[in-house]
Amino acid sequence: MKKLIAAAIIAGAAFIAVPTAANAAGYVPASNVSVSGTVVAGGTVTVGFAAGSFTPGETVNVSVTGAGAVTLGALPTTTVSATYRADASGATSVRVTLPDGASGTYSLTATGAASGNVATASLTVAPADGAATVGAAGSGGGQGELAFTGGTISTLGLWAAGGALVLGGGLLVVRRSVRRQRDAA
Repeated sequence: MKKLIAAAIIAGAAFIAVPTAANAAGYVPASNVSVSGTVVAGGTVTVGFAAGSFTPGETVNVSVTGAGAVTLGALPTTTVSATYRADASGATSVRVTLPDGASGTYSLTATGAASGNVATASLTVAPADGAATVGAAGSGGGQGELAFTGGTISTLGLWAAGGALVLGGGLLVVRRSVRRQRDAA
């Protein structure tokens, strides 16, 4: 019984520790991602994904997350998702309009529905008296405007909390098993 419980705990910890999503998709190189426009609160930027980033004509699911628009408890949250279509060369672009009170970093992730290719871009909004910075790593696409709404919670935080719950549950099961064996003896 102890071996079975220990094996279940180790399997659960291994499952949580292994980044399976990273192994599931192809990543678009940062050189295929471009950001044009000025990243300022209330401004609009265009994130472009070069030819070959996605399969020609495929649906591209785009989500944007960032801080500064809504707060849920102590967690700043903003998320929006939209669907775009890659053109005949596998390229696309997304227009992102930042909220008037935008601040901090916004992350754009584009995922090809058929190819599984994942592209990312990072938009950092500086305070009103500072300069904005733009970073890119990945790719995405589409035509139209993408507004910011919704919520984000750190994925690492969710995995850590889930891992703590699994390990805590495992410890309780082991403790109960040991107590039953002592009582039976």
